[in-house]
Amino acid sequence: MIHLRLHQLWLMVSPGNPLKPRAGMAPLAQRLASAQKIADGRRIMATDIESRLGTRYTADTIRELTRRFPRAKFVWLMGADNLRQLPRWDRWTRIMHAMPMLILPRPGATRAALASPAAKRYGKHRLPARSGLCLATADSPAWILLPVKENPASATELRRKNVEGIAP
Repeated sequence: MIHLRLHQLWLMVSPGNPLKPRAGMAPLAQRLASAQKIADGRRIMATDIESRLGTRYTADTIRELTRRFPRAKFVWLMGADNLRQLPRWDRWTRIMHAMPMLILPRPGATRAALASPAAKRYGKHRLPARSGLCLATADSPAWILLPVKENPASATELRRKNVEGIAP
């Protein structure tokens, strides 16, 4: 966060992803409590703001966030697995144009994400990693693939471990 000059990181716990089955999904309160274990309450915040906003789609959430916080400079953070399937999202091009994006490498998804329709369509808007320092002020569409070690943690895997009684 410091390297990117971000003031806060919001872990936005979604009430439900329209592209994923609800079966096996932990209740929102349980998922929020899990995210709060990671948060420090100051720089890293766990929030159920999507539920409180009543939004279902990312494009609507972004619209509401920028409306409610007009002076904030947001950066959308997501895994490369989501970049790969971004064209399946409702109004995905609007999302790309709404705010800069920071893409985190994901095991088994990063290369495919870089070859995906979204990455190809917005390839000329990809910034070098060193631009992370000014990503929040970049004109959208703009995106960076953060050059960090791929993190295998996923909500799906954490849920599976929880069901099986395995400590994460």
